[in-house]
Amino acid sequence: MKSADLLLDAFSRVKEAVYGAVEGLSEEELAVRVDEDANSIAWLVWHLTRIQDDHIADAFDTDQVWTSDGWKPRFGLPFPARATGFGHSTSQVAAVRAPAELLLGYYDAVHERTLEHLAGLTNADLDRVVDDSWDPPVTLGVRLVSVIAEDNQHAGQAAYVRGLVERGQKA
Repeated sequence: MKSADLLLDAFSRVKEAVYGAVEGLSEEELAVRVDEDANSIAWLVWHLTRIQDDHIADAFDTDQVWTSDGWKPRFGLPFPARATGFGHSTSQVAAVRAPAELLLGYYDAVHERTLEHLAGLTNADLDRVVDDSWDPPVTLGVRLVSVIAEDNQHAGQAAYVRGLVERGQKA
């Protein structure tokens, strides 16, 4: 198995987890917060998608799907175009409301762009430095694994919240 194939498989597993957390829920269910400081499913999925979009675009020196494909105005969120959710306040988390179709549509667009970039990767490509502001500098391979890890964590959190929503429970 090539490294690119391994990465394609990992990102495909993230997609399965995202769909499992979102599909079939109403906008109200996606916006449930188990307490006033908790993240909703909508925010978690929007955030993990924004991070993937931001980091993949940066690593491959391309535009973000969020802005280039018109997703920002479709969501109508009161955040700057570069916002990814990192450091969001509780009121900013609460502002992220969207139907499942919109969340999954944006996720699918970012996922497809990611797969396009990964398809032609070689093992040598993974050693390319994509961020020299860290010590040691971050390589493409490290950045991709980081995105997969963050995506999986947030998709898992969204799945947990979904379980609570489906049982009508609060934490």
